[in-house]
Amino acid sequence: MNSTSYIKIFLFVLLPLGYIPSYLDKDELCVVCGDKATGYHYRCITCEGCKGFFRRTIQKNLNPTYACKFEGKCAIDKVTRNQCQECRFKKCIAVGMATDLVLDDSKRLAKRKLIEENRVKRKKEELQKTVFDRLEPTQEEWELIRMVTEAHMATNAQGNHWKQKRKFLPDDIGHASMVNPPEGNKVDIEAFSQFTKIITPAITRVVDFAKKLPMFCELPCEDQIILLKGCCMEIMSLRAAVRYDPESETLTLNGEMAVTRGQLKNGGLGVVSDAIFDLGVSLSSFNLDDSEVALLQAVILLSSDRPGLSSIDRIERCQEEFLLAFEHYINYRKHKLAHFWPKLLMKVTDLRMIGACHASRFLHMKVECPNELFPPLFLEVSPSCPSHSLNQASPTCFYGPTFGPDQSRKLSRICSTLLLDYCFISTDMWNKYIRNFKGALCTFPMGVVSTEMSLVCLEFSAV
Repeated sequence: MNSTSYIKIFLFVLLPLGYIPSYLDKDELCVVCGDKATGYHYRCITCEGCKGFFRRTIQKNLNPTYACKFEGKCAIDKVTRNQCQECRFKKCIAVGMATDLVLDDSKRLAKRKLIEENRVKRKKEELQKTVFDRLEPTQEEWELIRMVTEAHMATNAQGNHWKQKRKFLPDDIGHASMVNPPEGNKVDIEAFSQFTKIITPAITRVVDFAKKLPMFCELPCEDQIILLKGCCMEIMSLRAAVRYDPESETLTLNGEMAVTRGQLKNGGLGVVSDAIFDLGVSLSSFNLDDSEVALLQAVILLSSDRPGLSSIDRIERCQEEFLLAFEHYINYRKHKLAHFWPKLLMKVTDLRMIGACHASRFLHMKVECPNELFPPLFLEVSPSCPSHSLNQASPTCFYGPTFGPDQSRKLSRICSTLLLDYCFISTDMWNKYIRNFKGALCTFPMGVVSTEMSLVCLEFSAV
């Protein structure tokens, strides 16, 4: 509806109903003719008729053409006001109506434009205020934010003291003992060996983070495994990226090992390391707090598009709860930063790309690096290793050469449930489970189980 429509409504609907401004008394009269006044017009309280008459007279310069038939002594009221224009105009001047307030066409158009601009500006400001007030987290969302933040802080190695507790990987590691894979990327065996020492605790912290979210624990066990396999590398990359130090140009892995871009690249990640470092450089300008990092992790964890999920709608609803709380928290805390929320969401896409690239890169690492260097838990969560799914056999590197099909399937069931069981049982129950698992291994023929398989017990016993 344009301004002309509003004027028509005012003239033909509101005025006949007796509309008067709030600053006027109910029975206020026009000082010119005594009719019912509608407001202050040109510094006087007048009716609409006298206001229009005065404006037309000045704009069209009509007063010289007015002539009174009764020597300028006419009494002006609401009955006689249209009988003598000269006396009516004189009374307008006499009561104080100001000719200088009547605008010509150009000034009137400029004023109308200014009024319209101010109206649009006020509407925009009111809309923004309404949006920001509405986007402040609700009480339920604050509780969700508190819960996920506590889960992150309880499972984030070294917390906010990582700079004081980190140790730099020596410069001579990551630049020697190179072998050349088919694609030309280099793997430094010593650097790779150093990284594998921290990968198991890093993975278990991601699992522990997920276990502290009730909506995750309520999902079917198979879906928990699929979500963890899909998000582990992405969340570990995020935790490393937010610990990028621009002064030393390093990332701190698992809160303890500071590495350069070259060391991470030569240690097995190849081009994936560039993506993680670039993400770290980008995130350094976001100045994320613990709650924002925690919410970002929850959004990544509860991704309903992971292949093989059965509770897709349920997971999607859980993710939406976190997304809404996340958006409201961002607008509440950083609403002055332009496009902060969509820019931050784009980082989820970057992390998904890192996860996909790592899955491809993992296959090259399997070819170039000795099998015994791969921690079993790292193999277990690798999405690029289809043999580690719940219904498939584990990799042949776990078994001896004389291992038969029946024994392979039996041991596969034991191995593939390790991560699943760790997701939802208590620490006491887990320790008991490990003891039983060690006993189960003893039932297999001597020489059947390889060294790598035996290390599974040691890896999980240290959790």
